[in-house]
Amino acid sequence: MKALIGEFITESNANVPYMNEITAYDIAFGDECIRKMHVGDIFEKAGIEMIPAVYAVAGASGVIKRHTFDYIEACFTRTAREHLNEIDGIYLMLHGASEVEGLGSADHHILKSLREIVGPYVPVMIACDPHGNLCKEYVESAQVVRSYRESPHTDSVPTRRIVAGMLCDYLKKRENIHAVYRKLPLILGGEQSVSADEPVRSINQYMDELEKDPRILSASWHVGYIRHDCDVAGCGIVVSPATEADQAYAEEVADRLAKYVWDKRHEFHYTGLTAEPAEALSMALAQAQEKGPVFITDSGDNVTSGATGWNTYILRQVLAVKDLSKKVLFASICDPVCYESLKETEIGARQHIRLGVGHDAMSTPVELDVVVKSKGDIVRSGTTGSLIMKQFGNCVTVNVEGTGIDIVVANSEKTFSSKVIFERGGVDWNDYDITVVKQGYIFPELKEAASFYVMSLTDGATPQNTAAIPFKRIMRPMYPIDNI
Repeated sequence: MKALIGEFITESNANVPYMNEITAYDIAFGDECIRKMHVGDIFEKAGIEMIPAVYAVAGASGVIKRHTFDYIEACFTRTAREHLNEIDGIYLMLHGASEVEGLGSADHHILKSLREIVGPYVPVMIACDPHGNLCKEYVESAQVVRSYRESPHTDSVPTRRIVAGMLCDYLKKRENIHAVYRKLPLILGGEQSVSADEPVRSINQYMDELEKDPRILSASWHVGYIRHDCDVAGCGIVVSPATEADQAYAEEVADRLAKYVWDKRHEFHYTGLTAEPAEALSMALAQAQEKGPVFITDSGDNVTSGATGWNTYILRQVLAVKDLSKKVLFASICDPVCYESLKETEIGARQHIRLGVGHDAMSTPVELDVVVKSKGDIVRSGTTGSLIMKQFGNCVTVNVEGTGIDIVVANSEKTFSSKVIFERGGVDWNDYDITVVKQGYIFPELKEAASFYVMSLTDGATPQNTAAIPFKRIMRPMYPIDNI
């Protein structure tokens, strides 16, 4: 038996001033595609040969240029056509929050195009991010659509492997099933659905119990994605039966799971402390003590949800503090032009810089006299929780003369979310009283190390007040925009 496999990940934030070209993607084919998807051994152990289509990952960034998507989709469809008479099943990793200029969801379009080639009966199973949008046609075209449980996504690779295993088992018995979908009139941001907090923790436990039922193959709650305005935005429920005889039962379970989530709609909240920017900074300054580092997350410039990392707003707040006695690190501020002006400067040398791209009021430039302290790389884990690193850029850390303020000036927007990423960037959060990072919810290693942390409700490409975002195309009524 043979299975076509492929991966496509883009989290498309329509609020950033650029679009994704093909150069934004890490693209791999053949054996390299199989290696990067982390499921090859699952298929090999089951005796199923893999037909790799494409691995195309851009992470969180902008809307996708149409010609870029056309090429990536063609990699999927060309492979399907070339191997049409060999394919027994299809395994896909599709993020779920992509958006293509003039087209809509790339994820939905890829599955629709594959179905047009292979027909309605070849089994398709999809692993996905919970921060993705669904629709009835998309879900019911697949046998399984299962999202990660955890946010931050510490179970991303395990989920992919679970779904790959489901397909391998399914191919041995070939039941005629399809996934069941329920749309909820509920719209949430990722910062309101952290899995360590209630009610998400209870929802995950409830789904774990549902999957222990031998009649249920998969149960999944999809938070949705709010950074582009579309008619499929909002929360979704997906349940897959174990056998064809269990299809009606899966409908009942989907109703129960939908009600369980809906009844908890008033319980969703921001994780940890949140505050308006002035109050958040005051809290951090008051809490900064010798017992451990304090973190501020710049939530309006959350690069893990597609923001640019350009904002200088909190830097300007800190620069305005009179008689600042704390050591403060900004990790990082993305300004490729400023980085270019610093990259050849020797460590210990003084320089005058203009930091801030000046795109809008949030990224207003500031003039600074600085001393270069260190140089490093901008990296991120290849997979959540993994020490396999991929380099995305470079950085220079500078000290603002006469202050305790250090700034990591970067040519890439990737977030500083773990100890090893700080180390590769040439900085250590333990050297500072306060560290400011470009995140929404704080990432696990930072949270564990923190003596105190607060999410600053800054403005920018990733605003956190869902009810205030001017959606035009979403289903209405929708909670909490409407008081249902």
